[in-house]
Amino acid sequence: MASNRTFFAVGSLVLAMTLATWADARNLYRYRDDNGVLVVDFHVPAEYVDNGYEVLNDAGVVVDVVPRALTNNERQDATLQRRLQQEAADERIRLQQWDESLLLRYSSVEDIESARDRSLRDLKIRVSILKSNRRSLRQKVENTQARVAEAERAGRQPTAQDLEIIDQLKDEIASTERQIADRQSQIDEVSDGYQRDINRFELLQGVVELRQSLERPE
Repeated sequence: MASNRTFFAVGSLVLAMTLATWADARNLYRYRDDNGVLVVDFHVPAEYVDNGYEVLNDAGVVVDVVPRALTNNERQDATLQRRLQQEAADERIRLQQWDESLLLRYSSVEDIESARDRSLRDLKIRVSILKSNRRSLRQKVENTQARVAEAERAGRQPTAQDLEIIDQLKDEIASTERQIADRQSQIDEVSDGYQRDINRFELLQGVVELRQSLERPE
């Protein structure tokens, strides 16, 4: 009986070790090499481990972030260690949520590009409307200034109403130009944001394709 229990215990240990090894093998690791290039592999070479790396699941989603190794001085600073650990945890959550959101919303880079084009189209329409309003305001200023100039040529004082209208129109033009600048900045931000999504989605696709190619039977 004792022999059976020993055999069962050893068998359970071997099974647990096999399952753990298999689970680890399902993960991929992303790190930067000496040239700063992102590399994805089933392991991190020893010379790059201290630089930190990301652990990826089957879909390429980040499931863990291993921070860089601390220097001797940093290891003496408990507060710094806690801060770096928190930053690594926050980064893992941020990347995981970003990756999962991309996979949930899009099935291809083309989907992201279509969403980007729709968002940019709406913003550009708003800019066109604002520019049209600005042209109209400028025309009104020119018309009012023409009346003022005509009065001055005739030796009359311009009306206080016309002078006030010019000031108001110029204020509206300045406000419209600020809105146009804000919209242009928003266009740049939206475009940059979608480009980051595209780059990230391509990384996810690359991880999946790599895994499929490695696991494909010869």
